[in-house]
Amino acid sequence: MANTEENITQISEFILFGLGDLHGLQFLLFAFLVIYVVTLVGNIVILTVVSADCSLHTPLDFFLGYFSFLDMGYNTTIEPVILKTLLSAHVPISFSGCACQFYYFAALVVTECFFLVVLFYDCYISICNPLHNSSIMDYLAVVSWVAGFLAHLLLMVLIFQLTVCASNEINHFFCDWKPIMKLACTDTQVAEITFFICTFLFALNPFLLTLASYIYIISFLRFSSTTGKQRDSSNCSSYLTVVSLCYGTLSIAYGFPSGPQYEDLLKYTVLIPALKPIIYTLKNKDVKVALRKLV
Repeated sequence: MANTEENITQISEFILFGLGDLHGLQFLLFAFLVIYVVTLVGNIVILTVVSADCSLHTPLDFFLGYFSFLDMGYNTTIEPVILKTLLSAHVPISFSGCACQFYYFAALVVTECFFLVVLFYDCYISICNPLHNSSIMDYLAVVSWVAGFLAHLLLMVLIFQLTVCASNEINHFFCDWKPIMKLACTDTQVAEITFFICTFLFALNPFLLTLASYIYIISFLRFSSTTGKQRDSSNCSSYLTVVSLCYGTLSIAYGFPSGPQYEDLLKYTVLIPALKPIIYTLKNKDVKVALRKLV
């Protein structure tokens, strides 16, 4: 027992096994690097377009900038570590670095869920009640940022206070909650219950609110044929595509009792952020016009 406690106190870092036997594949490393660069460039272009074009200075368009910033956060938090795991089979990460990576990833996920709710509420205002004062959107955006970064704070504390026994090897490409708890030799029931409560409050509830908002918008548009409202509906459809992609991959990745499905987490953290700028550009008419002006 004394030896076990001594080993526990000596653990100051974790070892990420990454993508298993895929490390060393040059074409895969190049592909992930290209995706990373494309994601950053695409989101920077959207931020530039929204900032430079005065016609896009509306709450709905400003949320494009927020989403672009979130996507760059996903990539900066996860993908550089993925690139390291493709270069080496074992990537060391400090205990504090692992905690920070988990915290920022969870915070960005929750913030995005909140943003999607606010975004569709703004769609509802612009389509169903255009005379309503939408200045509250700035306040809701701040609330989304703050709530997103506070929501999983307790969960992070519970997870990283667990006692890790002997092994510090994480069979994952980033510090996720389930692989970390597998290393614990103490009871993880409180942390697991907290995770499911956080999931219900900060992921499932926002999804249901987003879905309800979109259903209400569709019901309203059935009795309206105004060009402006149809245009707003076209813009909102791009966000519905993003909602489907985000919640679809998240539910598949974390919806199994065995834990996260890594292939779907790769889609969520790598592929979807790369697709979002394309979706925003191709399905949002205002952004396409502003992009042509900028070019």
